[in-house]
Amino acid sequence: MDVTTLYSIGELSRRTGLSVRTIRFYSDSGVVAPTTRSPAGYRLYDLDALLRLELLRTLRELGLDLATIRRVLDRELSMAEVAAAHADAMDVQIRVLRLRRSVLRVVAGRGSSPEETKLMHRLTQLSGEERRRLMDDFIDGTFGTGDADPAAAAMVRAATPDLPDDPAGEQVAAWVELAELVGDEDFRARMRRAAVRQAAGRPFGIERAAGEDLMRFTRRKVAEAVESGIDPRSDSGAAVIDDLVHRFAEVLARTPDTEFRHWMAQKFDEAHDPQVDRYWRLVWIVNGWQVVPDLVPVYPWLIQALRNDRAAQSPRWAPPGSLSESE
Repeated sequence: MDVTTLYSIGELSRRTGLSVRTIRFYSDSGVVAPTTRSPAGYRLYDLDALLRLELLRTLRELGLDLATIRRVLDRELSMAEVAAAHADAMDVQIRVLRLRRSVLRVVAGRGSSPEETKLMHRLTQLSGEERRRLMDDFIDGTFGTGDADPAAAAMVRAATPDLPDDPAGEQVAAWVELAELVGDEDFRARMRRAAVRQAAGRPFGIERAAGEDLMRFTRRKVAEAVESGIDPRSDSGAAVIDDLVHRFAEVLARTPDTEFRHWMAQKFDEAHDPQVDRYWRLVWIVNGWQVVPDLVPVYPWLIQALRNDRAAQSPRWAPPGSLSESE
């Protein structure tokens, strides 16, 4: 063999950018064996060995393990098969990294405690299948009894939250809160009652008495105020509620005085379950859905505005979706 076609380890190192130590390791492992040895016993490699090393380096930089690379070099696996499998694996890694990034941003933004951080990490590490199983268990446990309303279960199941692969910090925080909420037995009972009424389209007493037109108008006006971030105790909030009180008084043949305002607040309070409203708000956030005005939970804002003279006794109102502790 013409020695001019052979390369020493040092020459291979210069041509491939790999260190002599690394090439020696690959040589000892049998991945790129020496072609022959010099009279002095030094390893010598031919052009095929050089090409194998260059491909090996490329595949290592792409993240393939040495055992897989060896099978590619030995033609036991095709490059296309390996590339497809590795691309799929990288997709999973990318999703995990994006989720971790979102969790870290939530932790940084909220100043989370170590315990909250651990819980957040554990819940977000669930696979898509595990997250669906968590929600299925909630729905089955809430509506799985013999007297459950199938329409109510179908309504809740149709809006099952699904955390995206690249969630925003708000979606991560909403998912964690949602996962804790659905495990509460008291909430399940509340959800069952509320969902049965919603699925049947049955209005509460004051809604029925006010009529569909006025309730639609009320929802629209309060939803606009909520989405605009108007505080129900502000002058702007007072203007909205004063107009609504007069409209309700006219329809119900009542006097729009303080007593009537407190009566309205009581009736709407009976129709309002803040935990159920919160569940739907969290579902919208996790799913990244556009808020539908008819579904905005307007009662908390409406009740506090009606009780404005007793606002000091109420927790501070916050716009839906703010994920505040006061809700």
